[in-house]
Amino acid sequence: MTMRQFHHVGIPTDEKQPGEIYVEDTKVWVTDPMDHPYKVEYLRYEPDSPVTGPLRDLPHIAFETDDLEGEIAAKQVILEPFRPMEGLTVVFAVEDGAVFEFMQWDEGRKPFKAR
Repeated sequence: MTMRQFHHVGIPTDEKQPGEIYVEDTKVWVTDPMDHPYKVEYLRYEPDSPVTGPLRDLPHIAFETDDLEGEIAAKQVILEPFRPMEGLTVVFAVEDGAVFEFMQWDEGRKPFKAR
């Protein structure tokens, strides 16, 4: 059985946020959702970010999973799997008009900060 657990809500913004980190592959500044009381991740895209469409324009819901391939098997993938940080692979998909992020940590890796 696949494990799936809520991780965060991602919200696009044009305003600089405290504690942003830069993800070079997607040219986006992100905050750590573990620093927010409601597990919100803010995303601020550079003008030349390769990310377009619903991922850039809409909020997304993120889930940790232990079966990335299984999660996206029947979904429309809008951003292929990539590694935004050491030990983590993510993929973005659309289902029923909503954007979802699926996150898979390498075995033995801790998600963001230990809390």
